[in-house]
Amino acid sequence: MPGAVLRDRGAVRVVGAGADAFLQNLLTNDVVGLGQDEGCYAALLTPQGKIVADMLATPAMTEIGAGFWLDLPRALAPDVVAALTRYKLRAKVVVEDMSDSVAVVALWETDKPKVVGEIFRDPRHPDLGWRVIAVVGEGEEIASRFGHAGMEAYDHWRIAHGVPRGGVDFAYGDAFPHEASMDRFHGVDFHKGCYVGQEIVSRVEHRGTARKRVVPVLIDGARPEAGVTVTAGETEIGVMGSSIPGRGLALLRLDKAQEALDAGKTLAAGGVPIRLA
Repeated sequence: MPGAVLRDRGAVRVVGAGADAFLQNLLTNDVVGLGQDEGCYAALLTPQGKIVADMLATPAMTEIGAGFWLDLPRALAPDVVAALTRYKLRAKVVVEDMSDSVAVVALWETDKPKVVGEIFRDPRHPDLGWRVIAVVGEGEEIASRFGHAGMEAYDHWRIAHGVPRGGVDFAYGDAFPHEASMDRFHGVDFHKGCYVGQEIVSRVEHRGTARKRVVPVLIDGARPEAGVTVTAGETEIGVMGSSIPGRGLALLRLDKAQEALDAGKTLAAGGVPIRLA
C-alpha cells in the first residue's frame, strides 16, 4: 500500500454558489453532479483548443463554502488562477491558489483510505488509486501510514500504466487533448455543453484527425532521455517522454509510425531501439 507526497502538485480552490456552473463552462469534463470521493480528469484550454493545464477536480466543502479543489501542476497554479479570474466576470466564485497550504498525496494498491482530508479516486486509470488533499503538515504522515514510497515510485507506477504527465510527455500550451490522450483517460466529455476550446476538440474527435498521440512504447536498451527525437529509419516521427527500465511514453505521429512498421523500419529514441506497446 504505497503512498507518496507529490511535491510537484499544487491545488487551486474554486468556491462559491456558482462554482459548478463556472467550471462547467471552462473545463473539458463534466464537473456537475460529482459526489464526495469522486473526481474527474479535465483540462483548461486556450480558445484554440490547446492545453493550458490538466488537472483532477473534486468537490470541496471548505470553511468558506462549497466548491471544488483542482489538483494540478504546482508550477501552473498561478497561471490557472489568473486565467480563471479573467473568466470570472460576474460569477459568484472565489479562486485561490492553496498550494502553500495543502499537500497532494497519492495512495495506490489500497482500498479507500481513512484519512483526514479531501479523498477521491484518480479517474484516469483504475490502478492509479486515490488522491488526498490534506493540510500541508499532514501529508508526510499520511504517506508514511501507507508505506512511504516517494515521488519516483509513483512516477514508475504511472508510466507502467501508460498515463502521460504534462510537461514531460506533452507540452503545455502546445498540445491538444487528443495528443495528450486525454480522451483515452476519461478527460473529455463529448456530450456536455460548450467550454473554452470545445469546437476544436469536437472537430478532431468527429473527423478522426488526431495525427499525434502519447503512446506506450517498449524500450530495448538503456532508457532514452526525455525530449530526444524518435525516428523511423531516417525520418523524425516524434519525441520521447518519460520512461522506466523497459517501458516509456512517446508523443508520435501515428501515421508515420504505421508507415514505418509497414515498411519494416526500426523505431529508435535517441538511437535506442523502441517498439510500440
